[in-house]
Amino acid sequence: MTNGNSRKPSKAQMDEAIQQFLSEKVNSFIKWDLVRFFHDTPHAKDTAPNIARYIGRDQTTVERELAALAQNGVVQAEQVAPDVTVYSLADDADTRQTIHRFMAACHDRNFRVKVINQVIQAMQFTPSHDF
Repeated sequence: MTNGNSRKPSKAQMDEAIQQFLSEKVNSFIKWDLVRFFHDTPHAKDTAPNIARYIGRDQTTVERELAALAQNGVVQAEQVAPDVTVYSLADDADTRQTIHRFMAACHDRNFRVKVINQVIQAMQFTPSHDF
């Protein structure tokens, strides 16, 4: 007989590496979109304005979030002209593997719900009292 607290682990549970990846590197919805963009097009090397158009996001926000992802080693930033920076997916095998595992886990609805909740909490949103 089992007690009510013993449950089979959910496919949607986050391992420590993904949990850390989310809390430290992909802590906004735009960063999540950018990671998905680079996961889906791993050989892409483009400017922030072009990437913003591809993912349908505000250019200024994408520039800021790409800079943060570059600082955290998720993407690489390369200055190709005085006012032109191009971004590409990091070459680091561990980072690429974590991204791949994260994106594969995103196919699970329960996992996505957990990630959405974590991102919202990280962004310190508070519920509105105006119903």
